[in-house]
Amino acid sequence: MRLIRRTTRPALLAAAGALLAASVAAPPQAAAQDRDPVTANATVVPVQTTGPVDKRFNLVVLGDGYTAAEIPEFRADVEKHMNVLWSIEPFASYRSYINVWAVELPSPESGVDCDPGLTDARRDTPLDMAFWGGCNASSVQRLLTVDTRKASAAADLVAGTKSANRQIVALANSETYGGAGGAWATASGGNALSSLITPHEIGHSLGKLDDEYDYYGRGVPGGTYTGGEPNSAHHTLLSEEEMRARQQKWWRWLGEESLSGGRIGRHEGGLYSTKGVWRPSRHSMMKTLGYDFDQVEREVMTQAIAGKVNLVQDHTPNTAPLGADRTAWVDTLHPVGGALDVTWKLDGRTVPGTFGARSLDLERLRVDAGTHTLTATVTDPTEFVRDPKVRGSQALTRTVTWTVDRSVRTPHRPGGKAGFTGHTGTGKPVGAKSVVYADTSHPAAGRSPQVRWTLNGWPVATSLGNDRDLDLSRLPLPAGRTHTLKARIAGTPQTLTWTVDASAAAGSYELSEPLRTVRRPGKPVEYVYDGPFTMKLDAKDDQKGTVVSQFRVNGDGWYTYYGWPTDADAPWRFTPSGTNVDDLVYGKLGTPRVVPWDDATPEYRTHTVEHRTIDAAGNVGPAKKFLVTLEPPRP
Repeated sequence: MRLIRRTTRPALLAAAGALLAASVAAPPQAAAQDRDPVTANATVVPVQTTGPVDKRFNLVVLGDGYTAAEIPEFRADVEKHMNVLWSIEPFASYRSYINVWAVELPSPESGVDCDPGLTDARRDTPLDMAFWGGCNASSVQRLLTVDTRKASAAADLVAGTKSANRQIVALANSETYGGAGGAWATASGGNALSSLITPHEIGHSLGKLDDEYDYYGRGVPGGTYTGGEPNSAHHTLLSEEEMRARQQKWWRWLGEESLSGGRIGRHEGGLYSTKGVWRPSRHSMMKTLGYDFDQVEREVMTQAIAGKVNLVQDHTPNTAPLGADRTAWVDTLHPVGGALDVTWKLDGRTVPGTFGARSLDLERLRVDAGTHTLTATVTDPTEFVRDPKVRGSQALTRTVTWTVDRSVRTPHRPGGKAGFTGHTGTGKPVGAKSVVYADTSHPAAGRSPQVRWTLNGWPVATSLGNDRDLDLSRLPLPAGRTHTLKARIAGTPQTLTWTVDASAAAGSYELSEPLRTVRRPGKPVEYVYDGPFTMKLDAKDDQKGTVVSQFRVNGDGWYTYYGWPTDADAPWRFTPSGTNVDDLVYGKLGTPRVVPWDDATPEYRTHTVEHRTIDAAGNVGPAKKFLVTLEPPRP
């Protein structure tokens, strides 16, 4: 966690009331009567529904300190927090594994306890959230706590959720930076950095990731680590050579460009110690809010998210032998980032021509007399995972086994009409790089229904054997427009329709007045300054939803733009050495790239600044760049 000053709340409320409720078709659930007084006036609102509660990982977002009149602010905070979450991997690729529920708890008073100081008011709120570790003078301001009994009672309003399949996130109606991770994650709802607290704290709560800070008290060096080899997957005492030789920690990722900037290697500091312990990356979500999880953390989080669900959602019953006249089938989950693999084996041998297929017509196999063992193994081939033990865990690999007996005959049972049993939501646009899916019912005998896909009226082919998933990233979709995608069950009129958003949000920047602007054919525009400068990013989209803006400097990691740490409406301030905000440094340009433009011009200290957008559908806009040259200050 990091601490910053109290800020001015950003203007998030435009159409906020509609955004949350319109994100799914289902209406808000009415509050039940005669229940815990804490939740007597609560309302559960489905924000994102991807499947049955008992078959999904359920993210339950609670609001505390929002009065009835401020519930639209809570909805806006939830909408922003979720769209930022979906812009970060692995949440972006596994969004389809997650249901999101908002529990609205109108508060008698606005705000939370001890905000921002120990002498500030104690407020009457449903969940008793408080800074300073619950108004404890021996704690730290940024530690934001919640009454866990009351939080659990509120989360229990989402029927069917329990500790094994849910994560609670409590948002405080506050503009002060704060949060905490554990069984219950907390974050302030309205701080400039608040939407970045949520994924960091979920990293603690869900992934059991540790902080990578090299301090505990702000501005106080953390000292030297004196313990043994950390249990943490992303901290070590080993050298790079020792990691490779022992095949331990992040040896499989060493040397690669980090997702959060620099290279995966050995960077000193972590676990609140300045020296004597090392982490994988210079930056990462668990060290500096605004950057992504690096590859090491992402692998941990991928397993943690997938471990909350079952890759096999349903299958042909396997409690009794199957006749050789049957079709065996499996229904799988459908990651937005890429389809799962399915491998069929009969008596241990792969059945030719069936890779990826979700069903297998046993009658075509002409099995011999006697009993046979049939298996379908579902595996997630994601590039986010390299550890074979993780790949082979139940989180990423599941196998269904049947006994096939040729002597068994399947009685004819008139089946109902084929229908869709699950599909990607049609209520809002899907991104141009996402996987869209459509599952169908299955007959007791005979082949499973086939799904036919069309894009703008033209037939499109799916991956070999798998007609349930369509990977849009493999299609040559013209950018800058929307497309109409349809899935139809062959031989029936039953059809699903989606809008495909192939148009990324438009990003723009505004800089403080430069000394001069240099434009050269074929070169990025260059702005020249002799001192600090500011940058404000903005984004506009033709679809609903919060757009995330990001920037990076000199090829470092992409950083989520949120305004300035002390004011979400203020621009980002760049200086050669950075600006100290509560003992953290922001806007440091670092070592510049020296570029001599010509023999007559002195060598300028020139930096490359890139910016891009990520819209609510997951479209990542193309990076655009400009140059900034800092000259020595003039006398």
